[in-house]
Amino acid sequence: MTTDRICVGAISGAFGVRGEVRLKSFCAEPAAIADYAPLFTEDGARSFTLKIIRQIPGGLAVRLSGVADKDAADALRGTSLFADRARLPSLPDDEFYHNDLIGLAALDTGGAVLGTVRAVHNHGAGDILEIAVPGARDTALIPFTRAAVPTVDLAAGRVIVDPPGEVGDD
Repeated sequence: MTTDRICVGAISGAFGVRGEVRLKSFCAEPAAIADYAPLFTEDGARSFTLKIIRQIPGGLAVRLSGVADKDAADALRGTSLFADRARLPSLPDDEFYHNDLIGLAALDTGGAVLGTVRAVHNHGAGDILEIAVPGARDTALIPFTRAAVPTVDLAAGRVIVDPPGEVGDD
C-alpha cells in the first residue's frame, strides 16, 4: 500500500500560552521533521510550516503557522501530521515506512494466508506488526524482526511471517 503522504509526527497538546504545541516526531532524527514541511493533517485540509523552539521531554516544542494561541494549539491535540513522500529520504532495502506495510497480506512460510497487516506499533522495544486474522476476534502481534518476518515484498503486496507461536491461537 503506497500513499503520497507519510505520517511523521503527532501533536500531543499545547505548550505554553503563545500557541506553541508539543510535537512527537516519528523521524529517526526528531528535529528533521522541520525539513519535511509543509506538514498536512490526515485529511489534507490544513497544512503547516513549523519552527522548532526547543527539545522537551517526550518531543519538541514547536510553533506552527496559523496557530496563534493556546486554544488553537489545544484544538490540535491528537492531530497526526503528514509529509509528502517525495520530501522524505529514500530508505535502504531493509527499512520501510509503516504506511507501506499496512494493508499487506501476511502469509506463513508455506504460503497460507494468515491475515492482513492492520498496524505497526512500537512501544520502545522494537516494531510489532498487528495482523488482522480472518475469522478471529483478536488480532495477532508479530515482532517485526528478520527472524519473525523474513520477507517483505512490497511489489507483491505481502509479508512472509514465521511466527514464534501459532497466529490466531488464544
